[in-house]
Amino acid sequence: MRKKIFAALAALLCLCSVLLGQDTSVKWSVSASDAGDGLYELVFNGVVDAGWHTYGTGSEFSAPSLSLEGCEPVGSLYDLTDPVIEDGDPVFHGTARLGQKVRAASGAKVSGSLTYQACTGGMCLSPQDWDFDVKIPGGGAAGSLWALILEAILWGLAMLLTPCVFPMVPMTVSFFLKGSSTPAQGRFKAFMYGLFIVLLYTVPISLIILITRLVGGDAVTADIFNWLATHWLPNLIFFVVFMVFAASFFGAFEIVLPSSLVNKSDKNSEKGGLAGIFFMALTLVLVSFSCTGPIVGSVLIRSTSGEFWAPMVTMLAFSVAFALPFTLFALFPSLLKKIKGKSGSWLNSVKVVLGFIEVALGFKFLSVADQTYHWGILDREVYLAIWIVVFSLLGLYLLGKIKFPHDDPEEKPLGVFRLTLVIAVFSFVVYMIPGMWGAPLKALSGYLPPLETQDFVIGKYAAPVEDAPVRKYDLKMPLGLDGYFTLEEGLEASGRLGKPVFVDITGHGCVNCREMEQRVWSDPRVLQKLRDEFVLVALYTDDKTRLDKSDWVTLNNGTVLKDLGRVNSLLVRERFGVNAQPNYAILDSEGQLLLPVRGYNLDVNDFLAFLDAGIATFRNKK
Repeated sequence: MRKKIFAALAALLCLCSVLLGQDTSVKWSVSASDAGDGLYELVFNGVVDAGWHTYGTGSEFSAPSLSLEGCEPVGSLYDLTDPVIEDGDPVFHGTARLGQKVRAASGAKVSGSLTYQACTGGMCLSPQDWDFDVKIPGGGAAGSLWALILEAILWGLAMLLTPCVFPMVPMTVSFFLKGSSTPAQGRFKAFMYGLFIVLLYTVPISLIILITRLVGGDAVTADIFNWLATHWLPNLIFFVVFMVFAASFFGAFEIVLPSSLVNKSDKNSEKGGLAGIFFMALTLVLVSFSCTGPIVGSVLIRSTSGEFWAPMVTMLAFSVAFALPFTLFALFPSLLKKIKGKSGSWLNSVKVVLGFIEVALGFKFLSVADQTYHWGILDREVYLAIWIVVFSLLGLYLLGKIKFPHDDPEEKPLGVFRLTLVIAVFSFVVYMIPGMWGAPLKALSGYLPPLETQDFVIGKYAAPVEDAPVRKYDLKMPLGLDGYFTLEEGLEASGRLGKPVFVDITGHGCVNCREMEQRVWSDPRVLQKLRDEFVLVALYTDDKTRLDKSDWVTLNNGTVLKDLGRVNSLLVRERFGVNAQPNYAILDSEGQLLLPVRGYNLDVNDFLAFLDAGIATFRNKK
């Protein structure tokens, strides 16, 4: 009997020692790393004692939680490794890894407390708090800044191939074809052209960042850029400019400066005609903004997280890389003078070919305005019909069947290079023709209006929706999917249907959004999950639909946001910490972020894993 009493006392003493030494059940450490877009990721690594376990973020009763100081949490705490499910609860044995995205100043000190619970057998300790301090990377770290500069340079070079930047190449060549009186003057003009491009990008952006930092006008700043990229007026102006230049390339007329400016330029020839060069650079910057805007927006959002110098330096790197090819193109006409023979003939052919391309790509601006304002004048099949005709005419021109005023009237045999171009152009035309009946044309997904604007499609990507949701604002989802266009409606449907919310942060004028939809979403596995496993919410940040007065949003400065796009733009900046499209978020029915926001990535398997992780996290929280 005494032995049993002593054994019970010993067990009680062991239990007391465990309860008194609760901090030994899980040993935590924390680190911080740069997560991009002005965000940082806090990673909590826990070593769990043998025989013990702690819980994952999907636990209904024992989920870990965070309190933070010195930063702004973005989303909720999430599991970095998959817990095992025991009795319906996610648990960690051996090791636990948790993550939390935050917005903080580079080099700042973040402190806080991680609350967790550990259990062994049928006994659980009371929730424990683990206090921590961690330093955010940066604060003069050159490596991070150089990585940003390298990224900006690569983006600046890549912008040359975008649909609203590439057509400016023939404009540049045409403008500088007149040449200069001396080679030195030609080089000076080309250098000044590149310098003006750099200054037009860097100086206004730097001023905007400085003003934003001083007065906190983030929403106003974003609205300005959103207006330039999506409003009907600048887009129609850009469209007209492209058509005018195309007509000039075809020989309809010659684009010249007004005689007063020409005379003034002649009198001040020693100044290199800087006024005309400046306005040419300004035209390039304005016209190209529809494509460079998302990159500029990504740089601007960094200024709101305390990185004061990084946005300016990275914008300088971006603009230098962006201006470099155009500076070389400006130098190119002076080199053309050294070419012997009938250079004028083939140069005119180059201008005509680029004129056809100007016509085709100029419709991108009209398409953006058409989609944003829902005019319905340039649906996908109309857009495709125009492109098919334009490139068919281009093929006939290359074959010599069409002549323009400045072409060489002498018939010449078709060369190998020209024949190669003919084959490529007509192959492209043949590729586009099935698109008139709904072929996805994934290679052109960034240039074409979305498939849902097409009237006639053979087959559908998604099965018809039997019970289509009743929506306050009725836009169109891609690929025949159905969903909502306000977050409130999506969250209400999530609670009613028991499904997580998939938030598509998108835009009518977003090239990368269309690529994601046609190259990733169209995969049958992805499409099935989006259709059956989620409540879909598309937040168009550039849509001009007028909101009901009850949905207007008044900012602190008194500005009233009255259209759907501006309200959504504010929402995604404040709620998800992003300022570009596309971005994707998965929420629970209460609006809590289940995973970190995901951006543009054409890897289908990674996107599937993202969806699966969201579904699993949602189910574990139920």
